[in-house]
Formats: sequence, structure tokens, C-alpha cells
Amino acid sequence: MILEHADIRIAPGQQAAFEEAIQRGLQTVISRAKGFRGAQVQHGVENPERYLLLIHWDTLEDHTVGFRQGPLFTEWRAIVGPFFAAPPVVEHFELAVETNA
Repeated sequence: MILEHADIRIAPGQQAAFEEAIQRGLQTVISRAKGFRGAQVQHGVENPERYLLLIHWDTLEDHTVGFRQGPLFTEWRAIVGPFFAAPPVVEHFELAVETNA
């Protein structure tokens, strides 16, 4: 499994509208993508214009090829893109260590 980590910066004062848009985009677009396994959106405490979008994919290619190079990406960007203050910084991770409380 692959974890996509997208560091998103939005314009000041747009938090409520962005959170509605990203939730709608996840539910109506990302959830239809092949290999999608779940997502979280974390909101910055010290920097309220910063969000981390964490998406689990079956494979790297499910995100980088199937989603990013397919028609769903255009739908997704139409919903959340207008809020971006800068292009998101996106990286991918594989689980190395896990603990449970």
C-alpha cells in the first residue's frame, strides 16, 4: 500500500469553503478512483492555511497513472484547485514501522 502525502496551502480565510470542497471532492471523485483505500485531511494548528491530504492507494501507479493521468484528476482539480495558494507538494510513502496504542 502507498500513502500519498499532499501538503496544501490555501488562501487566508477560505478554510470552511475549502473543507467543504475537499470533502465533496473526496466523496464524489477520489472515491471512484481505482486503488483508492481511504483518506484523511489534517488541518494545521499553527498555520491555519495549511492542510495535509493523506490518501491510501493500492499501488503507486493507481495514483500517478490511473488517477493523475485520467479524467478524474480534472474533476478533482476543478473542485479543490481554486483554493490553492500554491501548487501542492505531493510525495509518496511506504510503511516502514507501525505501532498501536
